[in-house]
Amino acid sequence: MDLLVNLYSRKMDELATRAADVEATIRVALPPEQHIIKDWVRTHFSEYWVSEVSAAMAHQPPGCLIATVNGQLVGFACYDATARGFFGPTGVSEEQRGKGIGLALFSSTLAAMKAHGYAYAVIGSAGPVDFYVKAAGALPIPSDKEDIYQGLLRITPKTEDQP
Repeated sequence: MDLLVNLYSRKMDELATRAADVEATIRVALPPEQHIIKDWVRTHFSEYWVSEVSAAMAHQPPGCLIATVNGQLVGFACYDATARGFFGPTGVSEEQRGKGIGLALFSSTLAAMKAHGYAYAVIGSAGPVDFYVKAAGALPIPSDKEDIYQGLLRITPKTEDQP
């Protein structure tokens, strides 16, 4: 399900306040860090998300924000990766979840999108729908199960009888 977030909603101020006390540094990724970020995303998430990080990093400034704790990468969030105005993908390492880092990445990324002139953000194929609804007042976008990912090429595992 795709979701829509109004970047001018009062919820954005509430979100920023809730995210302010996180014990991680949230900042825009630097191009020389791209290989580190992509390796980390590959290890913790998926090759598809590595492709989206590549697209987000191709912008100037990069559309990828990172979270670090004690100089170590613990999370990331992208925008304008699959399509303009899209938030995501985003992820936090398992050992750092539940500490508000995902919320802080979400808040900072939406603020960056607003600063770049967006009035709304689309969260494509939103995973934790309830999280986005509660955090930012995200609303479902009606569809007939059709979205930008329709027809996405997928890698299928080889079976023993395939060359």
